[in-house]
Amino acid sequence: MARTTPHDHSETEGQPLYWRIATQLLGELRDGTLPPGERLPAERQLARHFEVSRETVRQALEVLRHSGLVATDRRGSHATLPGRPVESPVSLAFPVGAGPTEHGAVDRATVTWEEPSPEHAAALGLAPHRPTLVHRYESASPDGHALRSAVTSFSAVALTEVEELGRYRDRADGCAAAQLRRAYDWMRKAGLTLHHRDSITQVADASSVRVTRRVHDQYARPLEITDLVVDAQQDALVYEFTVPAAG
Repeated sequence: MARTTPHDHSETEGQPLYWRIATQLLGELRDGTLPPGERLPAERQLARHFEVSRETVRQALEVLRHSGLVATDRRGSHATLPGRPVESPVSLAFPVGAGPTEHGAVDRATVTWEEPSPEHAAALGLAPHRPTLVHRYESASPDGHALRSAVTSFSAVALTEVEELGRYRDRADGCAAAQLRRAYDWMRKAGLTLHHRDSITQVADASSVRVTRRVHDQYARPLEITDLVVDAQQDALVYEFTVPAAG
């Protein structure tokens, strides 16, 4: 008798709870919330995220392992869903300008749930001391030379209206990888038109420049603010984008 997998069912009514959790995890793999190859959050984080027991999470992961969608090695469990999510021609990698610029560069990105800097809080209209989702990105050459770094804080509007971003709140421990490569696609899918304003300033040591990017929607509501620092001796900066909402 052939084994069924979450691929085989669009409806989960009547299925065991662990199967429903496996189906939800599969959905996050497919939409890019959990990109292929990235380490999955720890069982306790997944249990908190889905509001189930760790045993239910273990059973769900076992279903996905048998389906070949999750693998476990010395790094822990990670997504193996083949292929890349389908992206539209206007897709942009998040955050714009923060990709590795050197062959063999090592990049790392994480998210935390914390109080942003006062400048970011003011730009996003957040009350003093109110935490939010903060994304950190670092890229370094193989010899350890810093190439680029970026810190992004998201607004309450972004976290409320963009479901995929909201999912990260319970996983924002600063440890698990979280590239958020499709953040702008997710915003478009939520019906938001993205407008940006970049300001570029020289960093004190004159070897780097800082790009401060503010992104808002069609209603002038702030969505995110990013401080991107790049090695001015290696990089050229060209930024301009307005991404319409998905029609």
